[in-house]
Amino acid sequence: MAAALDEANLDNYPALYQQFRWHVPKVFNIAEVCCARWASDKSRIAVHYEDESGHTSMLSYTTMQAQSNRMSNVLRNLGVRRGERIAIILPQRPETAVAHMACFQLGAVAVPLSTAFGPDALACRLHHSDAVVAIVDETAMANLTEVRSRCPSLLHVIAVDCDGPVTLDWFAEIAAASGGFQPVKTLATDPAILVYTSGTTAAAKGVLLPHAAIIGNLTGFVASQNWFPKEGDVFWSPTDWARTEGLMGALLPTLYFGKPIVAYRDHFCGPFSAETAFSLLQKYSVTNMALTSAGLQAMMKAEPTPYDKYALKLRSIMSIGAIVTDDIANWSQSALGIAINAMFGQVELNFIVGNSEQWPAKSGSLGRPYPGHRVAVIDDNGHTVKTCELGELALHRTDIHGCPDPVFFIEYWKNAEQTTNKFHGEWCRTGDLAHVDADGYLWYHGRVEDFFKISGYRIEPIEIENCLMKHRAVADAAIVPKPDMTGECIVKAFIVPTPTTKRSRAADDKLIAELQGHVRDKLSPFACPKEIEFVDELPMTSNGKLQRRVLRQLEEERTEHHTNNQPKRDA
Repeated sequence: MAAALDEANLDNYPALYQQFRWHVPKVFNIAEVCCARWASDKSRIAVHYEDESGHTSMLSYTTMQAQSNRMSNVLRNLGVRRGERIAIILPQRPETAVAHMACFQLGAVAVPLSTAFGPDALACRLHHSDAVVAIVDETAMANLTEVRSRCPSLLHVIAVDCDGPVTLDWFAEIAAASGGFQPVKTLATDPAILVYTSGTTAAAKGVLLPHAAIIGNLTGFVASQNWFPKEGDVFWSPTDWARTEGLMGALLPTLYFGKPIVAYRDHFCGPFSAETAFSLLQKYSVTNMALTSAGLQAMMKAEPTPYDKYALKLRSIMSIGAIVTDDIANWSQSALGIAINAMFGQVELNFIVGNSEQWPAKSGSLGRPYPGHRVAVIDDNGHTVKTCELGELALHRTDIHGCPDPVFFIEYWKNAEQTTNKFHGEWCRTGDLAHVDADGYLWYHGRVEDFFKISGYRIEPIEIENCLMKHRAVADAAIVPKPDMTGECIVKAFIVPTPTTKRSRAADDKLIAELQGHVRDKLSPFACPKEIEFVDELPMTSNGKLQRRVLRQLEEERTEHHTNNQPKRDA
């Protein structure tokens, strides 16, 4: 960033935001800035790798470039043309980074797909993207084999450390390929990545990102990681590199700055392990980390005083997804000496709002717009609303100086109508409701489609959920509308009790009454959940976001089933 840092100033934000300007070259390729320019330094490490069995390895930038050249030649020899899609169905491992670089410098479009996808989800994305090649390891080979016949565009499968019917072996192909490759010249606006949304509120959409998107991510990455990079910085995040938060928020920006990233591969795709997290942080001297609120909570519960057991070098933590609760924030500050930086973004425009050590944080807020991003809260007509007034959070196509913001996606793949509907003039709507306070901090109120009305009152699910979460017996909560027999709705709460909460029919009834009174007293009678259901867990995406639509659909199906099974009265 152009502005110099003033450590003595408690709030450097005004100067940083006003002075920042974008510099986006016309000809630009992610592989050049994330790999090729560092390749001459043979001692520079790109990836520290470890798997669940304890096997470790290192990938240098020099080796990453050499292998990328060979894989680019492999793909070219298979007939892959500029702009064609290559599915990368790999976990965190060195070959994942190599595959991406090979695609970028070939001018192809990388399609990162999670190894956690089941057969139907995988087939849908492969078919929709028209991927011509898939690169896969054993974590997803069985599912890919099952659905391959349903993907007519998929001509070749390259297998990494595994076998499959009619596949090419990654290592054999690389060994046989030429090491010389002349990268394709791409424009900054050319397509580079086709990534799919998580589908928290609707069917997953293919979001086409340009090479320039990595530049648009940098101010947020640098700020949220307390001015990354510094001497000795090492980055780690357990977030899947097939997700935007893992690819654009961890792997690529770390490589952009020529620093090492830690990759951990769990063959069994097991739940997040706090013990593994602390072990990796210590073993690889990790300085910068990005983690979901759920992951941070697991670490807090596992090690209330981590420095008693681990020698850590952490200097920054960025939260992914949900807003960090006060207990986690307080633990991080007291136990780790680190203020967790919130971050807000979407697949279509990542890293646009958040916090940093360079400006004061407000607990519970999203933070401020990162330098280079003109963010506002707008009404249905595209006009900026007043301070503290509720509206839809939106990003302008240009920064405050009138320069195009490079963070923007190109389009929704094969869906021109949805692309058009995403914009209102020069504003790109996020679909998230928020308000901005007098100091320019943004406060999240939930998705537009999450809101519902009861007896004319507008119900804000997140407000009720936050209220419930403050109760000692509640570990997590979700609010949805439940249709009743009259065609109206009631407020329904799904509650995950804390592990220490005593459970029995009588205890549950008492707790329900207590929670209802808690919301009624803290908020209002119409916000009080008329029905509360205790559950072991809430449906979440792989990056810790609540899948509220799953719960809404569940209640709609229950109501329909109940209605259809009512005894019919004689006429």
